[in-house]
Amino acid sequence: MRFRPFFTILFLFVLTLAGPAQALPAAPDTEAPAAEETHPDPLRRETPRSMVSGLIEALAELDYDRAAQYFELPTATSSRQRMSAVSQARAFHSLLDNGGSLKAFATLSNQASGRVDDDLPLDQENVGEVTVQDKKTPILITRSEVDGQQVWRISSATLGQIAAATKRAPVAETASQDEYLVAGAPLKDWGLLIGLGVMIFGGLWLVSALVVAAMRRLVADSAASGIYRFFEAALPPASLLLAVAIFYTWAERLPVAIVARQTLLRYTGIVTVIALVWFGLRLVDAVAELVIARMQRRQRRQIVSVVTLLRRTVKILLLVFSGIGILDTFGIDVTTGIAALGIGGIALALGAQKTVENLVGSVTVIADRPLQVGDFIKVGDVVGTVEDVGIRSTRIRTLERTVVTIPNGDLSARQIENFAARDRFLFNPTIAVSYATPSAKLQEALTIVRGVLAEEEKIAEGHRARLGGITDRAFNIDIFSYIDTPEFDVQVVVREHLLLTIYARLEAAGIRLAYPSQTVLFQGDGPGEDERKEDGKEEGGPAPRLEKDERPGR
Repeated sequence: MRFRPFFTILFLFVLTLAGPAQALPAAPDTEAPAAEETHPDPLRRETPRSMVSGLIEALAELDYDRAAQYFELPTATSSRQRMSAVSQARAFHSLLDNGGSLKAFATLSNQASGRVDDDLPLDQENVGEVTVQDKKTPILITRSEVDGQQVWRISSATLGQIAAATKRAPVAETASQDEYLVAGAPLKDWGLLIGLGVMIFGGLWLVSALVVAAMRRLVADSAASGIYRFFEAALPPASLLLAVAIFYTWAERLPVAIVARQTLLRYTGIVTVIALVWFGLRLVDAVAELVIARMQRRQRRQIVSVVTLLRRTVKILLLVFSGIGILDTFGIDVTTGIAALGIGGIALALGAQKTVENLVGSVTVIADRPLQVGDFIKVGDVVGTVEDVGIRSTRIRTLERTVVTIPNGDLSARQIENFAARDRFLFNPTIAVSYATPSAKLQEALTIVRGVLAEEEKIAEGHRARLGGITDRAFNIDIFSYIDTPEFDVQVVVREHLLLTIYARLEAAGIRLAYPSQTVLFQGDGPGEDERKEDGKEEGGPAPRLEKDERPGR
């Protein structure tokens, strides 16, 4: 799989511009009581992650009245109290825009109980920090009951510290209403962040391309070099991953609107996942191709099938885990889905027994190694060359140049004849000598055949040529020997040479080979002839004549 990272990151940035403030609602907490599931909080304050998303959405819409409801403040019962809450929300927005920061979306807990390993009380979470008078103040949120529901809100202690600090040194105002806003943030802020991302990634991409080009010139055999293949596969995705890290660090320090910054930083998680998966896929391909090339040079073709299967398995796992990571970045709780996969997997296995059987058959075929890619085999009525041993099936290219696909479950249970595994070829012809051959000539024929076998250097030791039988048509000389070569093309030439040499020497010695014929002899006058003639008359037929059947055409 090949990605175009430049266009990918640019597309994601543009996508966030279209609606970054529309934070996706977090999945309902599976541990929440039944009452919360029945009547969810309309502001989505059930988990720290959903609470921060809802707050950013309110700030993006400049809805400070709704943003104030994410603060741990007394319920506004008068117009003055309401205005005070709105003022605090606006001041908080200004602090975030001017040096404040919130934690990355993926690091915020998506559980109603929050994180339990952060050395804070169970009802408190740290979700970021703001800077007032060069002093950093942590943003703490607390879990408390509102209208019978447990929700997370920015703690009153944090709001008190911010209010005390801002009285001594008022902070700059947030974006002016006159500025052109896109999704709750000034257009210049979006342009600054996107331009920064493109500049960082473009520069790193150019550097990686130059390094790869330089290595291609310096390395003599770049196609077979493991170091070159590693850098060629790793540098492009590594440049994207490094660009994300630099962008995240620099974006935190830029005086831009918190809405634009937090939205883009949130979606850099997707770019990070893409970079990691891209790196993994390219690295798997590079390592697999390098191993396959070395195994083919060493004639260890059985490893090719194993590497091919492992390559596909690892790439599928990478894609699955990347999908989980992207779903988590969008705020979708995947823990319930993963748990459901266990139950669904059992049901799927029961309904897909053939598929499971083929997967098990794949493991059996690769572990037992009855065949390899490139082998010439026979399976049932199928004869051909193995082209691929896949996860589900094996493909065989037949002599008719068609491709036959056999499920691995069926293949592992069938008899496989592997012609590529033999080390020599059987040479076992029968030389039929004519009945007209005298015994001396028959003995000479045996000597000639044995001499031809002994002279051929490709014939293995232990060969023999014997008079194997006297049939109703010829004297049969049986040859049993092996042509000592594993190559099919070589044995064809040797076999042809042996047969031509045997025929030429027998012909030179005047020894004729037998041909399909039948001779019928009618005995002449002699004892019992009269009786046979009488028998012929009694049967009503004429006396037989002396005839001889010869081969057709004579």
